[in-house]
Amino acid sequence: MANVLCVLYDDPVDGYPPAYPRDEIPTIERYHDGQPTPTPEGIGFRPGELLGCVSGELGLREFLEAGGHRLTVTSDKDGPDSAFERELPEADVVISQPFWPAYLTAERIAKAPSLKLAITAGIGSDHVDLQAAIERQITVAEVTYSNSISVSEHVVMMILALVRNYIPSYQVVVDGGWNIADCVERSYDLEGMQVGTVGAGRIGSAVLRRLKPFEVGLHYTDQHRLPESAEAELGLTFHPDASSLVEVCDVVTINAPLHPGTEGMFDDALLDQMKRGAYLVNTARGKICDRDAIARALESGRLAGYAGDVWFPQPAPRDHPWRSMPHHGMTPHVSGTSLSAQARYAAGTREILECFLDGRPIREEYLIVDAGALAGSGAHSYSAGDSTGGSDEAARFTEGRAG
Repeated sequence: MANVLCVLYDDPVDGYPPAYPRDEIPTIERYHDGQPTPTPEGIGFRPGELLGCVSGELGLREFLEAGGHRLTVTSDKDGPDSAFERELPEADVVISQPFWPAYLTAERIAKAPSLKLAITAGIGSDHVDLQAAIERQITVAEVTYSNSISVSEHVVMMILALVRNYIPSYQVVVDGGWNIADCVERSYDLEGMQVGTVGAGRIGSAVLRRLKPFEVGLHYTDQHRLPESAEAELGLTFHPDASSLVEVCDVVTINAPLHPGTEGMFDDALLDQMKRGAYLVNTARGKICDRDAIARALESGRLAGYAGDVWFPQPAPRDHPWRSMPHHGMTPHVSGTSLSAQARYAAGTREILECFLDGRPIREEYLIVDAGALAGSGAHSYSAGDSTGGSDEAARFTEGRAG
């Protein structure tokens, strides 16, 4: 029997939905690069259901209990008295999400002698201390590509929302007003601007493909340069580093994984190299940006706007400056957990569990750490080390919920 500990976000405030706006979602069988979508032996849900919350359980309960395994699902993940801390010592498998991460620090790994597998229901496993997982030979896996397109669509939406000043204009309507000058005093066309991505993997490349019809200049930097054919097709300009990219771009979007090499990349020094009035969009990881430097850049006018749905820690404390800084378009971490994406990452989580429980190899593209080393997608995108430091601040969100 395996003990599976699953940490998911809370149910909707008004309860688990009895019905949904749509009757179905499109069926996607392959991603842009030809990789097949998850192929579990079965699924315990109807695609389009809310699966990422506690009551949704990723559709796993019937499958796991039929095999004699134990499933514990909770949203209580932060602090020494949390359900996560209590259940962790007996866990063989931990499942968590980037949106509501159960930070699997070295200290927590030390408290979990039975832990063999950490699964990210989604993409991005920086909430796991990868160095500690390597040393303990714990397998870390994520559902690669499952929500990459979901995030790329969110990036384009946020770019347009910032540049066209959408959120303040919407608020004018909500407030019963009609002052057009207030709406357009910070509104521009995206056409003709120079747009760059820091990171051109699955998400960054998808963003570039979606922006090409807007007739903008497209730029990118990545540790792995794209093929000449891809650069020619999209009219891309390659930059050797983020510094040379931000100097020429009106809009910069961050689509790189968080690891020790990218942590704190967008600090005061790099922000000072950006064009005055540039826009920055971050749906990658909050810790890639210096929290206070972003707020200062908005207050000084160095940045005209900042949008994203990633914070550090998550959930962000109620006094996090990104909640109150000017000209922002922040959301909770929702870009990769649309109902469409949930169907894929829930199915991928089950596929990984089926392989693990049957003693079969997990798909290489799903692997981040395996057999004491970075593996699969992890070897391509991550570096060994730990990016979880400071995550204990997430407990302050829970402490402040009654306030």
